[in-house]
Amino acid sequence: MFRKIDDRIMVSPQIEIADVAAAGALGVGLIINNRPEDESPDQTPGEAIAAAAAHAGIAYVAIPVTHAGFSHGQIDAMAAALAQAGDAPVLAYCRSGTRSTLLWALTMARAGMAPAEIAAKAAEGGYDVAPIGALIDMLAGQAAERGSEA
Repeated sequence: MFRKIDDRIMVSPQIEIADVAAAGALGVGLIINNRPEDESPDQTPGEAIAAAAAHAGIAYVAIPVTHAGFSHGQIDAMAAALAQAGDAPVLAYCRSGTRSTLLWALTMARAGMAPAEIAAKAAEGGYDVAPIGALIDMLAGQAAERGSEA
């Protein structure tokens, strides 16, 4: 159920309470919920996942992403969450795992990861970042410009 994007991050469709223990068994130190509350009636509430994570000693953060798209604030929040996790594995989830993967991709592009590497890692997990390819290229380009100014 959890799809490995790289050595640090896994993504998943909607998780259930029992999945929190499975994540803990894999050493996950942070669960990121990218799903807005009440997106569908069959969705496990974020507060239930947060409580299960707390019980398991796993940090939890909600960074909801709607179908309206992505914002710099969401990228900032994802970057901060990943930094907070340190070296611990991270599990991000949404309805299908796609929004979690795309937000990870934008965050990595802004941090300077090469677009081709981002696309390859996402593809290994079964996700396609092509729909946001132009944004990835723009953020990676801005990161490169910042690096050359340093």
